[in-house]
Amino acid sequence: MSVASSILNSRTVYRRTPNSRTLSRSSESLPNPLPPTSILIEVHAVSLNYRDNAAGTVVALGSHAPRFAIGDRVSPILDQDAITGDEQTRRWLGGEFDGVLASHVVMDEQVCIRIPEHLDWTEAACLPNAGLTAWSSLINAQGELPAGRTALLQGTGGVSMMALKLAIAAGWKVIMTSSSDSKLADVQAVGPEGRVQGINHRSEPAWEEKVLKLTDGRGVDLVVENGGMESLVQSLKAVRKGGTISQVGYLGKQDTAALAGFVSLMIDKTVTSRGINVGSCREFERMNRFIEMTGLRFDDVIGRVYGIDHIQEAPEGLQTGSTIGKIVITLK
Repeated sequence: MSVASSILNSRTVYRRTPNSRTLSRSSESLPNPLPPTSILIEVHAVSLNYRDNAAGTVVALGSHAPRFAIGDRVSPILDQDAITGDEQTRRWLGGEFDGVLASHVVMDEQVCIRIPEHLDWTEAACLPNAGLTAWSSLINAQGELPAGRTALLQGTGGVSMMALKLAIAAGWKVIMTSSSDSKLADVQAVGPEGRVQGINHRSEPAWEEKVLKLTDGRGVDLVVENGGMESLVQSLKAVRKGGTISQVGYLGKQDTAALAGFVSLMIDKTVTSRGINVGSCREFERMNRFIEMTGLRFDDVIGRVYGIDHIQEAPEGLQTGSTIGKIVITLK
């Protein structure tokens, strides 16, 4: 028999209206009893992404859910199939499964991870998607975050800002790109003096040349790439020989003509190009250990927090792209 489920039979759910960014509020029933290996999570905060993620407290347990206890602070992973990282399928929250913008969510215990105790709910909600994507982009083939590297991070969105914090904690030097000088000034203030440099890619369209200048002609060790076809060749020119490009998105114009010279340049520079699709439970746990070990905080990369009374404004804020870092909704 599940613990505490007998006193909670429904939840409040916010769903997007079809063909609109408007959210509709409704009450939906909860399973009673819970499925044997499931846990019931009371959601405290939701971080908005194209797929949102949550952090909350375990308030009920299925009859065969021994991994957690009532009161544990947890987050579900985005890719519900990604336990070890070796799985060959993918099923996402907000895609094949319901999202998490609700007062409570039911999750199988194997797809949930304990979150660092020193983080508040808004910070913790940023970990399962943007945080884990950033971590997976920076780690090496052994799953480790090496010290003292250099990175180029494109834009000032959630993944780039989380990557900035992780990289700084590992002693990296970082170059950020943006079309806004004011945003670049803000992100440079996040890191120690001289550790974060900025390039306005609008005023300097040949930004890869500026990257080379800032690295004494060598190039960066790693690029977190989110432009796709539009920026990929420039990223190849900006990375050092033997470096790595972590492809996390394709937000720019996708035109194959922009890839002219890509293959020969990649071979000439012996660059490793890898696709990043968030990460697994195993990687999430490694990231959390690093965060706990370093005492890392993420409050300074949360751009906007919306309370439950302003929940309708949050999706619009995400869509405009005007916010530096993460947008978070608090439900409590």
